Order: sequence, then structure tokens, then C-alpha cells
Amino acid sequence: MAWNVFKFCTALRALGSIMIALVLGIIGVTYYVIVVANYGPALFHGGLDSFVALLVLVLFHSLLVMLLWSYFTTVLTDPGGVPPNWRPSIDEESGDADPLVGLAHEGTGLDLNQSAMLGEPANPRTRACRKCNWFKPPRCHHCSVCGRCILKMDHHCVWVVNCVGALNYKYFLLFLFYTFLVTTLVTLSLLPQFLAFFTVGEKNGTPETLVATFVTFGI
Repeated sequence: MAWNVFKFCTALRALGSIMIALVLGIIGVTYYVIVVANYGPALFHGGLDSFVALLVLVLFHSLLVMLLWSYFTTVLTDPGGVPPNWRPSIDEESGDADPLVGLAHEGTGLDLNQSAMLGEPANPRTRACRKCNWFKPPRCHHCSVCGRCILKMDHHCVWVVNCVGALNYKYFLLFLFYTFLVTTLVTLSLLPQFLAFFTVGEKNGTPETLVATFVTFGI
């Protein structure tokens, strides 16, 4: 019996709460640096500093809300699986109009009349999952971490602790989009403080806030 190394992929499920906690930890540190340590106090400086601080805080909170919404929607939305006992009425892979009435595929457990269209037991035009023992629609792939076939599977993302598939691909792209906007805003907002580390003179803030700002800029 062949040793299947992919069965150990299911152990990646244990990373779920860890990865979510890591994402929330990064967001929490960033929130502390932007709001509490830097631009929150700058609201009371008056003049241009207050205006810039207000603008940064409004943009940061707006984008952060959208980032968190898209992230948790991606995490909690089922990516889409093959319906129970799903069976194609035509050969969707090749576009043939002949009905799929048969396939004998070794190891799949499928029992169909191959004489109707295939002519050989392992015709590549008909896709069947060897692990689920059933048909696979086009662009459907088996995820070794989730342990099932995913419709239009893109990949299994450890950051969202979920597969990216037909039903949550939109939210995943939105998560990437808002992550890009937030990180760009944070980088530009902390650039003056980051450059101040390498200048001669007194540094503003406590050692803890200075270290947190430096680390957040690096992240």
C-alpha cells in the first residue's frame, strides 16, 4: 500500500486559530502605533498637524473596517463543494454532447457504461476524484487540507484558514485589495517617524512606542 504524504496536510487545520490570532495581533499592533502612539495625540497639536492626523485616522479606520470585514467573510464563507451525488449530464471537459453514462476508473469506485462514449477505462476527458470517489466538475480540485473537493479551487490559504474557491474568491480579492491599501497608508504615515530613527537629535515618544513604530513599519 502506497504511503500518502498528503494525509498529513490535514494537520494544517491546527494552525487555524494561530493564524487568525497572528493576523489580529499584527492589526492590533498597527492600530496601537497609528492611533494611540502617533496620530491620536497629534489631533491636539493644532494647525496642520491636527488636520493631517484627522485625515490619516479617518482613512485608516475606514480601510481597517473593510479589511476586517473582507477577511472574516473569507474565513467564514464556504468556498463551495461538489453537491452530494452530483453527476454531469454531458462531458463538460471536452464539450461533447454525448451523455456521460459510463466510466470504469480504477480506484474511484465509479461504475459507468464506458461504451457510450469513452472506449477505454481511463479516458482523461472525464475527471473523477480518487479520494472522494466521485465526479469532479471543471476547475474543481481536491484539497488535502480540507479533505474534500472545492469548486473552482484556487489554493488553500493558511492566512484565511480556508480554501479560496467559487464562493469566497471575491472576498479574498477584496481582502488583498484592502490589505494593500492599509499597508500603503501605514507605511506612508510612519515614514517620517521611521526616518527619525536615523537622525541626530531627541526622539519623540517613549522607548516602547519607538520600538513598536519601528517594528510596525518593518512589518
